[in-house]
Amino acid sequence: MIIGHIGVRAGSKGVPGKNFRDMHGKPLLDWSLDQLFAAPEVDAVVVSTDGPEMYDHAVARGALPIGLRPAHLASDTAGKWSVWQHALQAVEAIKGPADVFLDLDCTSPLRLQSDISGALALFAQDQPDMVMAVCEARLNPYFNLLEADESGALHVSKPLPGGVVARQRAPTVYQHATGTYVVAPDYLRRAHSIFDGRVIPYVVDEARSQDIDSPTDFEIVQLLMAQRLGNAPK
Repeated sequence: MIIGHIGVRAGSKGVPGKNFRDMHGKPLLDWSLDQLFAAPEVDAVVVSTDGPEMYDHAVARGALPIGLRPAHLASDTAGKWSVWQHALQAVEAIKGPADVFLDLDCTSPLRLQSDISGALALFAQDQPDMVMAVCEARLNPYFNLLEADESGALHVSKPLPGGVVARQRAPTVYQHATGTYVVAPDYLRRAHSIFDGRVIPYVVDEARSQDIDSPTDFEIVQLLMAQRLGNAPK
């Protein structure tokens, strides 16, 4: 059984109410929820939230009724890992043992449906502890990320012998794209955090990795979504 999961808190300091805010005619949550329901690989869909309105909306659409998220998992300091563990336990109590735990971040609605199937296929092929969506980082610690030493002088964060004179010659580094995670349930049960085991990348482009954490982010994602839908302003 593959569990499709979305975690959404009711509160947000950066963009109040963002997870249920309208994004081109439907709540932001629904862009990810629609993808889970459309994925033929997914057997059960669940939304973990402390927001009654979002919970009722998700259950009415067919998500499993696991109840509202406990208060200790509803603060802005609650870790993603603990939320996943709680959701896995709640779903397995209803549906039985899971084979795969798939999480989509509601705040990354620009992922493609093919990203879900691609990440699941990579997980099945390589059998890691986790597949994580990433994109190539715009800033590179071997080239243009800097640190100040005790004197205040700047140096490349991760210097290499001879230095790196062009970004293209620096080792490839990735940044967390937040949109899609595929996790082995046994790993989720026993580990304490994401990087305790073997985590491998599923690489997406920068546009698909856009995450909403501020009002400006919301506007950028709205514009990119409008371009995808073909109704961006000329």
